[in-house]
Amino acid sequence: MSALDFVDDELAALEALGRRRGRRVIGARAGAELVVDGRRVISFSSNDYLGLAADARLAAAATAAMDGRGVGAGASRLITGNLDGAAALEGELARFHGAGSACLFNTGYAANTGTVPVLVSAGDVVFSDELNHASLIDGCRLSRARVVVYRHGDVGDLRAKLGREQGRRRLVITESVFSMDGDVAPLADLREAASAAAAMLMVDDAHAVGCMGGGGRGLGWASRADVVVGTLGKAFGSAGAYVLGPAGLADLLWNRARPLVFSTGLPVPALAAARAALEIVGSAEGDQRRRRLDRHMATVGRVLGRSVSSPIVPLLVGDDRRAMECTAWLLEHGFLVQGIRPPTVPVGTARLRLSLSAAHDEDQVEGVLRRVGELIERGWVRADVPRGT
Repeated sequence: MSALDFVDDELAALEALGRRRGRRVIGARAGAELVVDGRRVISFSSNDYLGLAADARLAAAATAAMDGRGVGAGASRLITGNLDGAAALEGELARFHGAGSACLFNTGYAANTGTVPVLVSAGDVVFSDELNHASLIDGCRLSRARVVVYRHGDVGDLRAKLGREQGRRRLVITESVFSMDGDVAPLADLREAASAAAAMLMVDDAHAVGCMGGGGRGLGWASRADVVVGTLGKAFGSAGAYVLGPAGLADLLWNRARPLVFSTGLPVPALAAARAALEIVGSAEGDQRRRRLDRHMATVGRVLGRSVSSPIVPLLVGDDRRAMECTAWLLEHGFLVQGIRPPTVPVGTARLRLSLSAAHDEDQVEGVLRRVGELIERGWVRADVPRGT
């Protein structure tokens, strides 16, 4: 007997539910094409919304930056890991968004789990959208504040709960673009509701910065949110995340955000690649890439006969095993469209998550839509949309 015998039982339980996750190995990348387990396919599963992740200019910037600086940060940022590239990137991000400050974190998960407990703690109240990302949910739990969940995108429900639930500080948290549903939060109404109740508003803008909003600046800061989280590993094609807020917020996070204080800083190549990406995102070329992405969204909406408001298009399946069968079938036909199952999405709403990129060309988008149409005709994929979209 081993103390770890339970591992096999847990895996068997996941297998029985159709929720055991496997691993794919990704090789060479070129535009929207990937080598997946040795086979070249067109990916519709990436968050690389502007097609910058494999851009040669980002790779060149990363390589050049290592000359004289090496690769790793070597320590946490509070010791010797606050590299000049990190400090420069924070200033550039703050100016790009017009924010008082920007504070870098290693991942979006670290940014959310680190920031929420700095804003609220025991004796405070958080009002969280029911479909918020796991990192926001975990940040709320770590804060030890009381958590009140409001119905997805339902400003009326939020207002009612803000009227009933009191605390020392109150914080409303939402994503701008919801990662599994692709719908956009009613940010202006959420801002109004939070302001009327003297509550803070925090927006996770991970799936909007770079690819949505004026000049690719996302949706959160433009909505006058108090705190905005953006990521550098999606539309920016690199790695890391950042938190926008008033000038003093970055200093407070520097002192109290545990994932920042106790983590080695971002590596040299990631910082350099992100800075190169930021230049592209804010340029005329960035505008062109966003327009191409908008055209792909319009094409998908026209073919599916529904509104598409972001690069994330959920295709509802329902059954967990069938969702993965759809993924396998599409892979056989040259397209990677990932099946998503609980606990990532609610039980009974397993789906395909079709993710669009400026790296796709029109033929690729039309090709995957033809295959999706076949799945709809078979009855494997439903024409309606998941709850909340």
